[in-house]
Amino acid sequence: MSRIGKAPISVPDKVSVSLQGLTVTVKGPKGELSRTLPDGVTIAQDGNTLVVSPVSESRRSRERHGLSRTLVANMVEGVSQGFTRKLEIIGVGYRAALQGKKLVVSAGYSHQVEMVPPDGISFTVENNTTVLVSGADKEVVGNEAAKVRAIRPPEPYKGKGIKYEGERILRKAGKTGKK
Repeated sequence: MSRIGKAPISVPDKVSVSLQGLTVTVKGPKGELSRTLPDGVTIAQDGNTLVVSPVSESRRSRERHGLSRTLVANMVEGVSQGFTRKLEIIGVGYRAALQGKKLVVSAGYSHQVEMVPPDGISFTVENNTTVLVSGADKEVVGNEAAKVRAIRPPEPYKGKGIKYEGERILRKAGKTGKK
């Protein structure tokens, strides 16, 4: 049995959970999320805790047990606290700005790259070189942060580009020159 899957999920007071078969809907101060869990697991609510358990001891049920528990736990955490990914822009002339809700990035191209956030996601720019991607759905926040990073991934020689906060860039030695 999955060690992650065995752990119960505690639901905060300000969050409400409704179960409809394998469809889980979670409502909280940051929004509402809904997801249908894969077959092979069952979910039960006991007061303000949720328990995900496998239907049988088959390989498929055991594989999906921990995954389903983590998905539901992320939904509960997302609607109560939200998720944030922080990106750093490094390079001379590289910057980001907000135009309304739209993120506009200047990253060394002949044009500026504009990104419109999907529903439930917001961009925040701090001091022109730090972008915060935040929202209730962890999966969507991660995907949008990856799209922003993909505008100009960090390069290994000077380290210029857009990177996640705390990401280590493996640096290469440049040309050594003639002697």
